[in-house]
Amino acid sequence: MKENKMKWKVLIISLVIVYAVASIGSLFTSAGVNSEWYETIKPSITPPSIVFPIVWNVLFLLIAISLYLAWTCAKNKEDKIRIGVVFGINFILNILWSVFYFGMKNPSLAFINIILLTASIIIMIRVTYKINKTSSYLLWPYLIWVLFAIVLNWLSI
Repeated sequence: MKENKMKWKVLIISLVIVYAVASIGSLFTSAGVNSEWYETIKPSITPPSIVFPIVWNVLFLLIAISLYLAWTCAKNKEDKIRIGVVFGINFILNILWSVFYFGMKNPSLAFINIILLTASIIIMIRVTYKINKTSSYLLWPYLIWVLFAIVLNWLSI
């Protein structure tokens, strides 16, 4: 019973962490999306604005579940440290993209960042695959979406 309760706590903590990252990033994104600046550089293949919050909410939920599964299936302290580091780096890079692109209005710097973000997702997939395959599979939609975002970012430079 205690183990089950602990897993619920880990799930809630995973959700809180991931959605805190989302909230911080949205502080920079929400004002920029409707700005005159963005309208002048927005690629023609950009999906309608309504698509982004829906997709990102689904992706953040999948990321939180992935974090939860990896953490609860980790067999030792080294695995948990690895999980914390790779997810932590990814979360920082995720926030920084919004800061660079919308906050600083610097798509070129954001492009460098999104390449690093993509690499961090690939590393997350590899690290979690060794611990829990489902955790790893849940990150693939995130990778695919960010690959599309690379194209949008490039076209806006």
